[in-house]
Amino acid sequence: MAVLTDFVRSTTTEPHRIRTRQILKAHPEIKKLIGQKNPTTFWVAAFCVVLMTGIAWLVRDQSWWIVVAAAWFIGAFPAHTLFVCIHEAAHNLIFRKPAANIWTAIFANLPTVFPTALTFKNFHIKHHAFQGVHELDADLPDWYEARLIKNYAIGKAIWLLFYPIFQGIRTLRMKELAVFDKWVIANFIVQITFDVLIVTLFGWKALAFMVLCLFFSVGLHPLGARWAQEHFLTLDPQQETYSYYGPLNGPNLNVGFHNEHHDFPSIPWNKLPEIKKSAPEYYESLKYHTSFVKLFFLFLFDQEISLFSRIVRKERGRVLVSDQSRPDMELVQSQAVPAETAA
Repeated sequence: MAVLTDFVRSTTTEPHRIRTRQILKAHPEIKKLIGQKNPTTFWVAAFCVVLMTGIAWLVRDQSWWIVVAAAWFIGAFPAHTLFVCIHEAAHNLIFRKPAANIWTAIFANLPTVFPTALTFKNFHIKHHAFQGVHELDADLPDWYEARLIKNYAIGKAIWLLFYPIFQGIRTLRMKELAVFDKWVIANFIVQITFDVLIVTLFGWKALAFMVLCLFFSVGLHPLGARWAQEHFLTLDPQQETYSYYGPLNGPNLNVGFHNEHHDFPSIPWNKLPEIKKSAPEYYESLKYHTSFVKLFFLFLFDQEISLFSRIVRKERGRVLVSDQSRPDMELVQSQAVPAETAA
């Protein structure tokens, strides 16, 4: 691939809804997975919240190098898992009642200091519906990001180090998606209360540990390779979504099964491997990653890969801004209606 000076432009709509339809037609047995819930995710979140809070207490009086090392080598992993739990809650894949998923997301948000769970939900759902549409996809780097960072290792390392900040700034361009409701307010109140308690009971160093865990879990760390894995054109200039099949899918709750998740966003993380197993011809023909460490260094040092290595599009298809990104569920429900009518 040549060095890019602009995003790769596509005149087609995002590819996943088409593949969802094709896979369900060829493998109708996958329908039984759609709409399932996985309450176990709540207990995974609870374990990670307790673990991170416990480590924060242990390092509260330690030297700064111990705090940083504990965050990079240990804390980043449960912090990333909590991010995945928040992601599952955003898709209502934990409990049947939407409110229960929202409270789970707010709870999982606690050790990562900043009240982002509900704003993430509001923007992430549109990432599925409008993948690559610059005004609606917060996963897509800003124009200024790509021009500022360019394709040099030092720039990409800085970008990864401060990824949560860049991600937050991007939301400012999403004028059509701005939401400030009672749930966002609740997220802020609960999170600020928790942060104050941590500082009061444990001290500022404990809170700093949690902040470092957040930044490492999605930034300058092999786990940060996830952002390069999901939609950067790292292996094929035409393939805009990649899966990761490797050992970190364990602590990361199968977040690497990204093509599978985009094709079937109404299937919880514990069932994503069954999609690939049921329809291997659709996924084994796609390029994929097997090592976050290898990808981490590839992203940093390959000068043909930059923040411009993303596909952008103007075409929104017939999808409305109010879309809740459940094309798999909608297909199953639309197909079930005639059968019920006939009965």
